[in-house]
Amino acid sequence: MGLSKTPKVKQFIAQAVAEDLGQGDITTETLIPKTQRGRASIMAKASGIIAGVEIAKQIFLKVDPELKLAILIEDGTKVNPGDIVAKIEGKAASILKAERVALNLLQRLSGIASETGRYVQAVNGLPVQITDTRKTTPGLRTLEKYAVRVGGGKNHRMHLGDGILIKDNHLAALRHQGLGIKEIVTRTRQKASPKLKVEIEVKSPREAVEAAESGADVIMLDNMTLKDMRQAVQLIKGRSLIEASGGITLDRVRAIAETGVDLISIGALTHSAKALDISLELD
Repeated sequence: MGLSKTPKVKQFIAQAVAEDLGQGDITTETLIPKTQRGRASIMAKASGIIAGVEIAKQIFLKVDPELKLAILIEDGTKVNPGDIVAKIEGKAASILKAERVALNLLQRLSGIASETGRYVQAVNGLPVQITDTRKTTPGLRTLEKYAVRVGGGKNHRMHLGDGILIKDNHLAALRHQGLGIKEIVTRTRQKASPKLKVEIEVKSPREAVEAAESGADVIMLDNMTLKDMRQAVQLIKGRSLIEASGGITLDRVRAIAETGVDLISIGALTHSAKALDISLELD
C-alpha cells in the first residue's frame, strides 16, 4: 500500500480538505460554471527535490474523483524552474477548489526533501547518516519524515515508543535522585525491553566515555565543539554508535561528519525547511 493510501494519510487528507472547503468555496461557486472544464499544470518555480506528488494527487481526487491527474515527475526527482510536475484535467471549479491544499502539501514536503538533500550532498563520500528528529509539525510527522527519506536522509524515532532516548531533562530528574550515567543506563536495561536500543545524551567527552562503558547503544553528543567530538569518538573506540546533535548547520555539517560520528541529527530538516516554490497554472 502506497503512503497516500494508508488510513492515517487518508484521514489527514480528508481533514485538510475539510479545513479549506468545509464552508464551500464562495468565489469559485459564484463565478465558475459547474460545467466548465479546464486543464492545469503544476510547475516548479525553484530548484529542488520533489516530494508528495502522489499525496497531492489524492487531494485533488478527494475534492473530485472524476479529475484526471497525470504525474510527470516522481518523488525524489530533482527539478528546475519551469519543470512540469503534473497535469490535471476536469472540471475547472474542482481544480480551483483543490489547488491550495494540494500545493501547500507539495511545497512543504518538497521543501523538506530539498533541504535534506543539501545536507546529504554536503557529507557525500563520508560514512555518516543524516537523520531527522521529532521536531515535526503536529499531525504531519508521517509525511514530513517521508519527505526526509525522499531527500536521502534517515528517520530517527517516529514517536516516543520507538526507542529509548535519555535526554537532558530526563538526566536532570534522575540526577536529582542521586543517579549517575552508569546507574541510569543500568536501570533502563533492567526495566525496558531488550529489543529496544538505549541512547543517552551527553555534554562532554568524559560523559561519553562513561556512557560507552555503561553499555549504551547510541551516544548523543549534544552541542559539543568539533574538538570535543573528535576526542569523544577516539575515546569511545567503536563501543557505541555516536550521534552528533544540536546547532547543526549546512556550513559546518561536513566538518562535523569528519570527526568520525556515525549519525548527525538535524531538527532544521523539518522545523525550518523553506517550502519549495511550486505553482498551479490553469490553461
